[in-house]
Amino acid sequence: MDDLILTPNIDGADDFYAELLATHEGLDKADSDALNARLVLVLANHIGNRAILTQALAAAALKEEV
Repeated sequence: MDDLILTPNIDGADDFYAELLATHEGLDKADSDALNARLVLVLANHIGNRAILTQALAAAALKEEV
């Protein structure tokens, strides 16, 4: 895989979103931000492809809905 996938690609996307929100439930802003940072690093490690990660950083920096 050489290109970042920006089209919907998550099985059960709504369920995942609900799970993500539930994981943040009860956390203050600092703890929620720390959870997000850990999640980004875990997923980046799983992806493992630096070119894809660079594309993901650029896409996220656009501040547009992906």
